[in-house]
Amino acid sequence: MGATYAGGVRRILFDSPISRAGYLYATTVGLIWGSIWSTGKVERRAGLVVFRGMPTWAFGRGGSCVGGCYLTNQNVSMAILEHEAVHKRQWQRFGMVFPLLYLMAGRNPLRNRFEIEAGLEKGGYVK
Repeated sequence: MGATYAGGVRRILFDSPISRAGYLYATTVGLIWGSIWSTGKVERRAGLVVFRGMPTWAFGRGGSCVGGCYLTNQNVSMAILEHEAVHKRQWQRFGMVFPLLYLMAGRNPLRNRFEIEAGLEKGGYVK
């Protein structure tokens, strides 16, 4: 019964209309946040809306993916954008549960399953 229940919860929350709604909400938040604080070029690249010129306090590490938006100062290499596009897909899959899952996976990118899936090398975490 427990495994069936967990499978049902996963089907409801992940890759579902609920997760897509969460992704769209996060994207809206990213669009608003980026529009307020971006002082640089805003463009669509690698399936993301990329906001450059963000103050460093307005995002984490070298940049942050919020839904379909990538918020950064100038960290926009093709490798980084490919890495962030995987995070966009994670947002689509998990919706608003994603920030909680990411937090539970830990701040160390070398152990965080979402950073590993997105590619540690492309993310600039290893050479």
